[in-house]
Amino acid sequence: MYDVIIVGGGPAGLAAAIYTAHAGLSTVLFERMSPGGTAATTYRIDNYPGFKNISGRELADEIRAHAEDAGALIKMEAVSDLKLDGRVKQIRTAEGTYEAETVILACGSDRRKLGIPGEEEFAGHGVSYCAACDGSFFRKRDVAVVGGGNSAAGYAVELAGICSHVTLIYRGNELKAEYSLRKKLESLPNVSILYRHEVREIQGDTAVRRLLIENLDTGKSDTLPVAGVFVAIGIKPNSELLPRELLTPDGFIQAPESGVTSVPGVFAAGDLRKKQLYQIVTALSDGANAAYSAQLYLHGSSETES
Repeated sequence: MYDVIIVGGGPAGLAAAIYTAHAGLSTVLFERMSPGGTAATTYRIDNYPGFKNISGRELADEIRAHAEDAGALIKMEAVSDLKLDGRVKQIRTAEGTYEAETVILACGSDRRKLGIPGEEEFAGHGVSYCAACDGSFFRKRDVAVVGGGNSAAGYAVELAGICSHVTLIYRGNELKAEYSLRKKLESLPNVSILYRHEVREIQGDTAVRRLLIENLDTGKSDTLPVAGVFVAIGIKPNSELLPRELLTPDGFIQAPESGVTSVPGVFAAGDLRKKQLYQIVTALSDGANAAYSAQLYLHGSSETES
């Protein structure tokens, strides 16, 4: 039996693993895909203190190595079931059942989908949620990016260096992306922005050929010829396996900065936790706080109640 099981290998989970392992707690972390979470798919990160223009993959690899050096065991296994009540918690994967006295839920998030005709049909055939993963497939071709935040702006900047032309489609009047990203977009001659527009349908044959878009001010529809569309409209928490009593109506966990949840011995960190800012630095902070709360819980301290 372990002292701590961590579910999720994004920045929050890896940070928690570093802290619990350094505290001498036996720690195992489960990650279903690749350590680093959605942060690892980011082309460039320029707001992580101490690192200028590091890629998400590079940063994720550094944090993973740190966690393993600290003594945490990282298992590439998908969690299929959790039993969180009682003193001993159980986590089940295809490889077996694991037990621990505490569980840190750092399950992270996935990209939200548009929910429009053609999106599922052309997934992997022109529809993508990761520019770093799929951008090279569209070299010297026209593509679109949907969204108005940091991810969408970052995708557009990255794709501009690969593709012939990038059209950024956003339903709002002004991008929500950071100032530096907005200025970068303005400097790129092969990027155009369609404000107050929405994609209504993704069309094609064996692959994406065009988008049906609507001007929200006039109601007029038009088609935009593209070879691919990159969707970056926010995140949804990976909370499908978690007990409903832990979750808010939109699927997050409502927990204070300490990460303490309503279930004794269970803590939340990262994108799964309802909070103001979803960034790598806040995920790392969450992981550290949850790890410390788990340590206090194991030592019988009442401080974890706050």
